[in-house]
Amino acid sequence: MAGTSEANLRDGDTLFDVIIVGCGPVGAVAACLLGQRGLKTLVLERTAAVYDKPRAVSIDHEIARTLQNIGLADAVEAVTEPFTASEYFGVDGQLIKRLDMLPPPYPLAWTPSMVFLQPALEQRLRARMAELAAITCDFDADVVDLADHGDQVVVRTRSSGGAERTLRGRYVIGCDGASSTVRTRAGIALDDLDFDQSWLVVDVRANDRGLARLPQVSAQFCEPSRPTTYLVCTGNHRRWEFKLKPGEDRAAMEQPDVVWGLLSRWIAPTDADLWRAASYRFHALVARDWRKGRIFVAGDAAHQQPPFLGQGFCQGVRDVANLAWKLERVLADRSGDALLDSYGIERGGHVRRLHAVIIGIGGLVGELDIDRARARDARLIAEAGGIVSSVPRQNLQPPLDGGCITTRPDPRRGTLFPQPMVTHGTGAVRLDDVTGTVGRLILLARFTGWTDDLHRQASALGLAILRVSASAAEDDSIPIAAEQDQIVANWCTAAGCTAVIVRPDHYVYATALDAGGLSIALDDYARSLALSQSAS
Repeated sequence: MAGTSEANLRDGDTLFDVIIVGCGPVGAVAACLLGQRGLKTLVLERTAAVYDKPRAVSIDHEIARTLQNIGLADAVEAVTEPFTASEYFGVDGQLIKRLDMLPPPYPLAWTPSMVFLQPALEQRLRARMAELAAITCDFDADVVDLADHGDQVVVRTRSSGGAERTLRGRYVIGCDGASSTVRTRAGIALDDLDFDQSWLVVDVRANDRGLARLPQVSAQFCEPSRPTTYLVCTGNHRRWEFKLKPGEDRAAMEQPDVVWGLLSRWIAPTDADLWRAASYRFHALVARDWRKGRIFVAGDAAHQQPPFLGQGFCQGVRDVANLAWKLERVLADRSGDALLDSYGIERGGHVRRLHAVIIGIGGLVGELDIDRARARDARLIAEAGGIVSSVPRQNLQPPLDGGCITTRPDPRRGTLFPQPMVTHGTGAVRLDDVTGTVGRLILLARFTGWTDDLHRQASALGLAILRVSASAAEDDSIPIAAEQDQIVANWCTAAGCTAVIVRPDHYVYATALDAGGLSIALDDYARSLALSQSAS
């Protein structure tokens, strides 16, 4: 066991604010988000060892931003590399589609698409958890039962030696994977979104000769004879995903001689070490309910998606980033319990819409009928006007729809607010390092009509107020950050606004053109946070 002053877990002695079940990367991010907010957090995990082989391999700039927010910016820089372009090749080897990242200046101050080595990131997350005094960890705890008693959740665990404990938390988050005990015990069903394919995932560590033979960008070989994905990962790590054909035995396909036969198109055993070969059923499943009373599910416990956009880990981090700030408000009696209902509304809708995009790509890649595949190739090339150009991966992300966002017409509601590099103090920093991870009110330099009443409205909502300008000139008592690349200014111009209400998870609640519109938007935000009885 590792932890803090709560490490002596005598049965029932401590009422934790939140108990997290599962300490994979999503559970660890959840713990850091909550622990950093000072919430008394208990993490329960069956084993202390971090799994030493790669599973998730990609993150995007939104997830890097969240890791930055929990103090892991250096870790992101240490364990990631830019994701290469992904080129899609058709039946006859022709380019039919191409995904790449947004060009600089980057809207979130991070490379938009990255690859990473999961074990290394998990070690960094564990180290960060150990630094946060509010977090207690038990790495020898198998959750065998839990029950919601209305005012708290009672969790029963069993150690590897058979010792049982009874623990109490005001809320529980199940981050315990696809076969989640929390989800099962809470009676939460999964909806099947009608995608079920078997694929073989192969990871190798290539030597210099192998690296010289391999493609320099990632690829989707959309060939009916054997649809295949190839990914350029960090360092000398390379991954292939081979679609299994009807009747192929999954265990037999994992055997080294079979695997090397599949890889022979690209490399031989003298070119690389076989790191991992594992067959998977790629599902599209989403929780019907994301909350049952005081119990929540997140990550793979709440959704499982095919890997064609590399969004599995990303979606889990979005889940806990969405939930953490809401739990903080409710636990501090600064928002009503109804705010927590918006978690499932927002994340469930977002996951389902992104699933539709991923399933579409999976269908495109995995087509086994050669005539339909040729028709697909012709259609994609025709849609591109005969010349295939790059589409930014980030353009495929849907906004939030419903939940804690304004119901008024607003072109930016539910979208991510950008994070430019800004000049603040003595140097250039990312915007979140100035504002912190609270809600914020961002004003452009050209916003006029600021009043004491607006200041009181914003302050009552706990919003940090910041004016973003092209220069660091003095202003009317509102702190100023000077952005370097006009990212926020251009974003606001395109949206037709001069003020933005941004939630702690960086999603836009509402925008406003002028002082009158901002006052209305702030009133709406107060109602959305369920602040009819008290304000912070």
